[in-house]
Amino acid sequence: MTVTPDNVPGDSRFFVTHGPFGLEALAQCSGAELRPAADGAGVGRQFTGIAPLQSATRDQVSFLDNRRYLPLLEGTGAGAVIVAPAFADKVPAHAAVLVSRAPYQAWARVASLFYPPPPVQPGIHPTAVLGEGCDVDPTAAIGPFAVLGDRVRVGAGVDIGAHVTIGAGVEIGARCRIGAHVAISHALLGERVTLLPGARIGQDGFGFAVTPEGFESVPQLGRVILEDGVEIGANSTVDRGSIRDTVIGAGSRLDNLVQIGHNARLGRCCIVVSQAGISGSTELGDFVTVAAQAGLIGHIKIGAKARIGAQCGVMSDVEAGADVIGSPAMPFREFFRNVAFLRRMAKKTTQDGGSEKADKA
Repeated sequence: MTVTPDNVPGDSRFFVTHGPFGLEALAQCSGAELRPAADGAGVGRQFTGIAPLQSATRDQVSFLDNRRYLPLLEGTGAGAVIVAPAFADKVPAHAAVLVSRAPYQAWARVASLFYPPPPVQPGIHPTAVLGEGCDVDPTAAIGPFAVLGDRVRVGAGVDIGAHVTIGAGVEIGARCRIGAHVAISHALLGERVTLLPGARIGQDGFGFAVTPEGFESVPQLGRVILEDGVEIGANSTVDRGSIRDTVIGAGSRLDNLVQIGHNARLGRCCIVVSQAGISGSTELGDFVTVAAQAGLIGHIKIGAKARIGAQCGVMSDVEAGADVIGSPAMPFREFFRNVAFLRRMAKKTTQDGGSEKADKA
C-alpha cells in the first residue's frame, strides 16, 4: 500500500469532524474579533474544517502565529484566518479575518470546535475485572481487559482504556481519561486528569539504603496526588512518595518519557518536556518550565516561573523567574558568553598553530 502524506488534518479514518460552522460561531468560540472579507465575499459561508495556510480552501479556517510564515498567509486560499492584530492587513481580500491577541489559543479553540474529544461510551466491558468494593459511576467507561483492584473509586464520565491496571484503593475523579496500558497504584487523581498510553503512576520510588553487603530497599509509604487538569504523556512515570506524597500541581503538563522521582512536588501549571528527569524530594514552584532532557538532582527548589533549558544539569536551587542552561546550570547570558569565549579561544589556537607550522616550513 502506498501512503501519501496529507497536509490536511483530520483523516476521517481516525477523527470525526463536527460542523459545519458559520463565521459567527467561529468568532464566538475563539473569542476573536470578526472582520468580514474585504471583498465582501463569503458572507454566510459555512466552514467544514481547519487546514494549514498553504493547503486551506475557501471552506476551511487557518491561522498565523509566526512572522516567518507571512508569505504563506498572503497566498493562502483559506476562507478565514486567525491572526494577531499586527497581521490583519496582510490577510487576502477573499478571506474573513478573526483577530486575536492570542492567535494560537484561538486556533486551539476552533480546532476543538471541529474536533472535540470523542464522547465517553458508558459501560463496563465484559472482559474487564473489578475487585471487591469497587465504586464505578454509571456514566464511566471501563475498556476491554482492564483490571481494577479492590475499593477503586471511578468518578462520573471517566474513560478507562484497554488493558489498564488500577491498584487497590485508587480514586479517580470525574472526567478523567486513562489511556491503554496505563498502570496506577497508590494514587488519588483529581478531575479532568489525562494519562496517555503506557504511563506509570505510583510505582515504588528509587529508595534504598547502602550497606557493606549491598542494598536494602526502603519501603515507599507515600502516595501520588495528581491535581485537577493534570496531563501526563505516554510512557512517563511518577513514583509514589517514600514518607510523604509526590504531588503534581493542578494544570501541569508532563510530556512523553518523563521521570518524576519520589516525594517530588510540582506547583501549578508546570511544564516538563520529553526525557527530562526530576529527582526525589525536588520542589518546583508554579509555572516552571523544564525543557527536554534536563536533569534535576534531588532535594533542591526551583522558584516560580523559572525556565530550565534543554539538556540542563541543575545541581542547586534556582531563583524564581530565572532562566538557566548548561551543565552545571548557569544563567543564559553567562552560558552563551562562555560559549563565545571558548569559540574565540579555539579559533585563536587554530590560527596560532597554523602560523607556527608555516614558520617551521
